Amino acid sequence: MTDEPFRLDGRVAIVTGASSGLGARFARVLENAGATVVAAARRTDRLEALAEAAPNIHAFTCDVASDDALQALVEHTVGEHGRIDVLVNNAGISAASPAETEPLHAFRDVLAINTTSVFALSQLTGRVMLEQRSGSIVNLASIFGLVASAPVAQASYNASKAAVVNLTRELACQWARRGIRVNALAPGFFASEMTEELWADERSMQWIRRNTPAGRPGEPHELDGALLFLASDASSYVTGHTLAVDGGWTAR
Repeated sequence: MTDEPFRLDGRVAIVTGASSGLGARFARVLENAGATVVAAARRTDRLEALAEAAPNIHAFTCDVASDDALQALVEHTVGEHGRIDVLVNNAGISAASPAETEPLHAFRDVLAINTTSVFALSQLTGRVMLEQRSGSIVNLASIFGLVASAPVAQASYNASKAAVVNLTRELACQWARRGIRVNALAPGFFASEMTEELWADERSMQWIRRNTPAGRPGEPHELDGALLFLASDASSYVTGHTLAVDGGWTAR
């Protein structure tokens, strides 16, 4: 068996939240598999540094909270590259606060970025893919879209990621007969800007190691294969699925 089903040669991908961490890695993984990647995020300097290091990654400054910016991202991608074959909805934020004191504006902000923008960009990109009758959308959910995060209190984040899980199912069922697959990745604990406070606190790391059946957090490369599987023809008969990459956390 060759790696051909996992190749993305000739395909065009968009990755949001690509200026750092997992998003930047996702852009490089897709590019290494042969895709032309439009890397989107707010931090232009980081995007440009990413693009300078990889000839088939192209920077596009974009705030996913802006409907106009998302429209511009899709129009730019189609205008420059002719099509969109893969969308990775990676951009996201979090907020940790007891439910009884979490400000409503913070709750709304998290859902706007983590859920509403995922639908908005999927809708815009989906229209392009429907015309092509082909495409793969990969949404970034979380293990905390599948289970509660106790003792960490983060109602808005958990609600937003649970919504992504079922949005993934719904879009998959609506578009399955029209050539588009929609799946989600649900990472466990991986180092990123969002989790840097956990990584800086040894008690938190002990908690992660103690409660993860694999006994450790994930390494960034351990998401590469799952991403490529869902983005490529290797998963041609997989849609509506949320793939947990979590060292067994959700199997407990």
